[in-house]
Amino acid sequence: MLDSLKLKISHDRQIIFLLAAINFTHILDFMIMMPLGNYLMPYFHISPSQFSLLVGSYTLTAAISGFVAAFFVDHFDRKKILINAFIGFLIGTIACGLAPSFPLLMIARVIAGLFGGLIGAQVLSIISDLFGYERRGAAMGAVMSSFAVASIIGVPFALYLANLISWHAPFILVGVLGIALVPMLIRYIPSMTDHVVVDNKNSKFKALEEIIQNPRQLYALFFSLLLMMGHFMIIPFVNPYLEFNKGYSKHFTPLVYLIGGLSSFGAAFVLGKLSDRIGKLNVFTYSVLFSSIIVMVITHMPKVHLLVVLLFFASWFVASTGRAVTAQAMLSNVPATNLRGSFMSFNSCVQQLGTSFASFLSGMMVTQENGTILKGYGMVGIVSMIVLLLALIIGRYLFSSMDTKSTMLISE
Repeated sequence: MLDSLKLKISHDRQIIFLLAAINFTHILDFMIMMPLGNYLMPYFHISPSQFSLLVGSYTLTAAISGFVAAFFVDHFDRKKILINAFIGFLIGTIACGLAPSFPLLMIARVIAGLFGGLIGAQVLSIISDLFGYERRGAAMGAVMSSFAVASIIGVPFALYLANLISWHAPFILVGVLGIALVPMLIRYIPSMTDHVVVDNKNSKFKALEEIIQNPRQLYALFFSLLLMMGHFMIIPFVNPYLEFNKGYSKHFTPLVYLIGGLSSFGAAFVLGKLSDRIGKLNVFTYSVLFSSIIVMVITHMPKVHLLVVLLFFASWFVASTGRAVTAQAMLSNVPATNLRGSFMSFNSCVQQLGTSFASFLSGMMVTQENGTILKGYGMVGIVSMIVLLLALIIGRYLFSSMDTKSTMLISE
């Protein structure tokens, strides 16, 4: 009995590691594009607006594929969907590294986005199916820590390769890492078909009909949209704000992301486990309230010592991670098991749209004065706080009964 338990724990850890590794590769592929602007614009002789199209093409196509996939993913083995999507993503990423022209690079980014948009939803669905709600916070935290690892290790190392070799190298690196993962995915990820219901009478649009007819799922998607908007509103202008408005050197801002990534990495594990013990909604509530305060501090920050700035951003990353881990765990429990893959695909699509809305809205609010100073960033912080607090109100309405049942199961 004890040996069987140890074997199961070991197998669970293998699965979590592989899912985190998948997340790491496709998150790194997305994150590395933004700091490569200084390489790609002179190399292809493209304008900043063309570079923005290059970055946005991934997000847009990922949102489209996530929406389309929601109509069929729950009719197939989650393992097969994940592996096929991951292979398609790797083909697109390697094509990015080999692209000799701007149009071909754009096509490669579209391919990577189309398949990459399927990966995140399938990873979350697999975790939700394999781990009960009582253990899901820790599992989500472990897998989502890959975002922090990409920030701490992946992006700096990829930029080092770009400086040492060329801009092609980071994409080839992601492709090689992904190829090494594929055999392990085939061997260790279990086939998952329990959610599949064979019913030819069912409409292909059952998942969408279920969401439209279910106010709880509609509120859940709106909740997810607000979270992404509230989080990403302040991100596009963090670097220019620190440099132009506060006078910190360009060499300082990478340290902000390094310390923030390390803080996020620790928070993903600690707060994930804590949420399983004291309730996901409780951790989520405290995280939103604290992050709202920190957002106001950052966007209205006076000129302070560098260490204080790092403390502010470390706190923001911790609170944001606690908010994200618990929100994903609670969202995964909203749909029925047989519709979870479809719902999480819709959720992934909504999150991509939330990110786009946030960038657009903050871009409308921020203006530049004298060629450098940013105006309106403080107002962006206020709107971000309001959006996050609205998400908290909806979250407490949606998930209070869910956490109560989970706490009763644990006490029993």
